[in-house]
Amino acid sequence: MSDAEKPTLLVIDGHSLAFRAFYALPVDSFRTHDGQHTNAIHGFLSMLLLLLANEKPTHIAVAFDLSRHSFRTREYAEYKGTRGETPPEFVGQVPLLRDALTAMNIVTVDKEDFEADDILATLARQGVEQGYRVLLVSGDRDTIQLVNDDVTLLYPNSQGVSQLKRYDPAAVHERYGIRPEQYPEVAALVGETSDNLPGIPKVGEKTAVKWLGLYGDLQGILDNADSISGVVGQNLRDNRENAVRNRRLNRLVDDVDLPIGPGDLTRQSMNEEAVRDLFGRLEFRTLLDRVYKLEGSGTTTGAEGAAAMAAAAAGVPPTPSPRTLRGDELGSWLAGAASEHPEGLGVTVEMLDGRVIGFGVASPTEAISVPWQPSRPEYASFEAWLASDAAKIMADAKPQLKALRRTGLAFDGLRTDALLGGWLLRPSLQEKNLADLVQRYLHESMPEADANQLVPDDTIVAGPPIQAWYTARVASVVLAELSDSSRRVLTDIEIPVTEVLVEMELRGVAVDHDELSELSRQLGETAAALAASAYAEIGREVNLGSPKQLQEVLFDQLGMPKTRANKTGYSTDAGSLADLQESNPHPFLGLLLQHRDASKLRQIVETLDKSIDGTGRIHTTYTTIGAATGRMSSNDPNLQNIPIRTEEGRRIRAAFQSGAGYETLLTADYSQIEMRIMAHLSGDPGLIEAFNSGEDLHRFVGSRIFDVEPEEVTSLQRTKVKAMSYGLAYGLSAFGLSKQLRIDTAQARQLMGDYFERFGAVRGYLRQVVEQAKLDGYTETIFGRRRPFPELASPNRIHREAAERAALNSPIQGSAADIIKIAMVGIEADTSEQSLSSRMLLQVHDELIFEVAEGEWDALEAIVRRRMAGAADLLVPLDVQVGRGENWDVAAH
Repeated sequence: MSDAEKPTLLVIDGHSLAFRAFYALPVDSFRTHDGQHTNAIHGFLSMLLLLLANEKPTHIAVAFDLSRHSFRTREYAEYKGTRGETPPEFVGQVPLLRDALTAMNIVTVDKEDFEADDILATLARQGVEQGYRVLLVSGDRDTIQLVNDDVTLLYPNSQGVSQLKRYDPAAVHERYGIRPEQYPEVAALVGETSDNLPGIPKVGEKTAVKWLGLYGDLQGILDNADSISGVVGQNLRDNRENAVRNRRLNRLVDDVDLPIGPGDLTRQSMNEEAVRDLFGRLEFRTLLDRVYKLEGSGTTTGAEGAAAMAAAAAGVPPTPSPRTLRGDELGSWLAGAASEHPEGLGVTVEMLDGRVIGFGVASPTEAISVPWQPSRPEYASFEAWLASDAAKIMADAKPQLKALRRTGLAFDGLRTDALLGGWLLRPSLQEKNLADLVQRYLHESMPEADANQLVPDDTIVAGPPIQAWYTARVASVVLAELSDSSRRVLTDIEIPVTEVLVEMELRGVAVDHDELSELSRQLGETAAALAASAYAEIGREVNLGSPKQLQEVLFDQLGMPKTRANKTGYSTDAGSLADLQESNPHPFLGLLLQHRDASKLRQIVETLDKSIDGTGRIHTTYTTIGAATGRMSSNDPNLQNIPIRTEEGRRIRAAFQSGAGYETLLTADYSQIEMRIMAHLSGDPGLIEAFNSGEDLHRFVGSRIFDVEPEEVTSLQRTKVKAMSYGLAYGLSAFGLSKQLRIDTAQARQLMGDYFERFGAVRGYLRQVVEQAKLDGYTETIFGRRRPFPELASPNRIHREAAERAALNSPIQGSAADIIKIAMVGIEADTSEQSLSSRMLLQVHDELIFEVAEGEWDALEAIVRRRMAGAADLLVPLDVQVGRGENWDVAAH
């Protein structure tokens, strides 16, 4: 029987490949919403699907180790003894992997007292004897000994499990210069670090292969040990028992008494219901799609039938063929679809260079292409629908709304942004685009977007109409998973503030190019002078940006104490060097740190300068889904990284000015908003009294702790109290506080004890918020924004404690984020309603910056104060500080 006629038996070493997958894929990128890590399962199944598609085995099994103990550990207790504890993130994945294989009707095998390799050896021998072509998949090199003319080993490369090296006898000889059955003898001489089997000292692979060529086998080598000269010969004679023991242990057992044989491993059709249920729980959308496609490809129904079968099995509606509509036909369709689907129609804006060139509009069953052109009467009804309050659904609405505004098209009725909804569900591991949402929530893969409607072979691709169709479908699933409070956050805060941010990004802010250019020049001169002084201290020039060269200077030339170790030696990051300078000051190190600050500032200035457009304004882009707490970030350029307290930072802000047609800037920010939220959430009478009395918070707290009058609290005492007050909300430990204040840990612990004695409700709140999060699995802001914390149940102590610290502050930071967003929405509405020309330009942390038109200061200030102070009903007042000036620095307060 030729190889082509033989059935193919595929046997996989389950633990070996699962471990490879675990270390190949990032742990935190593969995790379900309830915290189950899945990277090993995902990587293994992905590899398995490739094998099933490429090798088309007729019979298949996956072998697993039952434990680390076997007849080998009884014989040699140190066998595999150097392996560390199994990562806790991996432990729980093996049972789920076996469940997945069972759902796919793939047999799993294990045997007490034996390893998976022994099962591979047994099934390989049986398979050859019974006329099979055998494929083994393992990352254990001991399985090379099983290779022969009928057995091929597929061995994963160093990158994980995505690529497998094919070893037949010729490939083994090419790689090692030996026959496969000789490999265990090479390993016996060289040793195997991963199995804790020491070999013969100074004997490597080349020496072992040479000896085999001279003496035939291991016994022949040992018999001729006296004739081998030099150090290696003596080492062989001194350590021959290592080689004998290694060979005994690395010989795979091929007659294990198994409950099954090759004939019992016929590949079966999967259990569709079980696969769909388990893959759904594991949140494997893409893999589920691949499983269905693979299952369908083995039928005789053809590609179209297979796709339909897979879709039907998964409960997936057929992808509609987009239709192009115009004029009355388009208007009629919109009226009918909107009436039939009051929850909204999916809308995707097709853009080119930031402007609109077309649309996709879809219901759950139809997809419509609208190749829009300006000033064409056939689109009048469509433009009226866009401007109407008719419900519309988008995914990542902000850039699309900006394009509509640039093009002059009015838009209203945005009910849902699927991307924002997905982020509210998974703020730490959120999906980044529509395709990600479709994979996670619909268990499907979007067609590749390489045309607007149909490619020549009539394959539907994800142009705007199909994107709109997916948007409508995925939004309904996301909304169904959101809690009532999270849906309110979406509709009452996130969508309205998105529309405000569109206006702010388009407005931009006026910036003085000359001011930034001069500042950049001066910072460049400062950096150069600092570098020259640093070189003079060590008597030579080095690259101050090179960690390797800095390590040589600091730790070798200057002999300074080592910082924490890292992959390249010892850390030279800012924090490590600042600590080093504090404990062991040196002129070179001080100059280096100053040089870094000047260089960083210059880079910020140059980035800002390059961002000024032809109208003299900078248009930053706000990202709302970047932070798990709900805080917004600013990008291209980042306006939130400008230093606040330095002279250079003030000069940067001075370049931000009121533009032509406006008389001044208005800045408004919240005073101590996080501490005010802490007072509200904890209900602590002392903190509430401080805020309601209008006292300086930190002096008030200091007076209670140090038992003096507020005016007698020293500046140092106030600094300590401020650091502690904010630090407690971030889970700061006594050690952390001692490091921050440069006091010993005992003093820091005493300070914290005194604080909690006076403000006991704060301690109660901090304890309660973590305990409640452990029960609920999430924290919640005042307005109902939830942040899941599955890591609170992690068996990994480091992960668990990091989650506890984050859970402490999440309600506070998240509430602060909600409050300023609510204020922004209200301010934008009021300035529009009062037809003011004054406008909101920037949001930076807890601060808003406005451009004030002539004669509108009083009206704008009243709106800003009322909306910011009234954004939340707390037990303490929200204090708003307002400043005025021709530039951002002067207006600061």
